[in-house]
Amino acid sequence: QVQLVESGGGLVQTGGSLRLFCAASGRTKSSYAMAWFRQGPGKEREFVAAISGSDGRTKYADSVKGRFTILRGIPRNTVYLQMNSLKPEDTAVYYCAAGSSSLATMTSEYDYWGQGTQVTVSS
Repeated sequence: QVQLVESGGGLVQTGGSLRLFCAASGRTKSSYAMAWFRQGPGKEREFVAAISGSDGRTKYADSVKGRFTILRGIPRNTVYLQMNSLKPEDTAVYYCAAGSSSLATMTSEYDYWGQGTQVTVSS
């Protein structure tokens, strides 16, 4: 079993920045891809960004390209999401996910999920 714990959410003004952090523990594998999804009020959970376990390739949703960066930490079972130029539409609960499907964008492709961290962007 793998446990994921997110942190770093909070309240920020439009144009501000936040860094989210996710740590994996338990039966983790260095080959796991890790990703961030988000779920806004009344919306379905949507893909934000992913990073592969093998070579560090990344993938982003069009809505966050150029503003968000996903990074592996040290040790490799940690991942960050650096969020810049935040907009009110970025307000959501952000979830960390891990799985064996590299750079997948669908929730069904990930096996493990954290409990989420709230990000609120005020206008």
